[in-house]
Amino acid sequence: MKKLFLMLFFAIASTTFAQNQINFVSGNNFDFLKDQTEVNVQLKFDNATFQEGNLTEAQYIENKKGDISGRKGEKVWNNWIYQWDRFKTSEYLEYFFKGINAKSKKVTFGNGSKAKYTLIIDAKWVYAGWYGGMIGSQEAKLTADLLFVETDNPSHVVMKLQADKIQGKKMNKDFSWEYGRIAAAYEITGKKLGIEIKKALK
Repeated sequence: MKKLFLMLFFAIASTTFAQNQINFVSGNNFDFLKDQTEVNVQLKFDNATFQEGNLTEAQYIENKKGDISGRKGEKVWNNWIYQWDRFKTSEYLEYFFKGINAKSKKVTFGNGSKAKYTLIIDAKWVYAGWYGGMIGSQEAKLTADLLFVETDNPSHVVMKLQADKIQGKKMNKDFSWEYGRIAAAYEITGKKLGIEIKKALK
């Protein structure tokens, strides 16, 4: 009985430890980046599910529309959906760049360059957190597949990692809104990946 309890404890501890960090799925190391100075980055958001109920993006937005329109009016809703689309298009990437380029040092991550490799950030699950002002807040969490592929041959995956429930921090001016909290999770994901790359390329 005691042995069974210990096995269960270690199984739970291992599961907990795997969260809020970057986990290797395939590809043993970052050696392929040793002679690189730049890496392209692409963001995929169309496969993501949201919140504990694993809502589709359409379902999540419909719920937010009813909530925001009902409590704050149509004008606030129109601004929210505009910002939501803007953050998906560009801001999440910018926050990721801010996080990773502050840590990776030898390799610069961006878009539009002719880099040999491209990092695809494929969001799988997003928890948007909540904002309670003086009462307190809950940061967003992001689970995403991180795929390093050859830019000219995207079907060739050089390395696959998973960002598992990476928790953002209260660190930007839009934190009171869902898209701001999610952006913080992208920034922390970048920081964690950058730290791993810096350690590997010493």
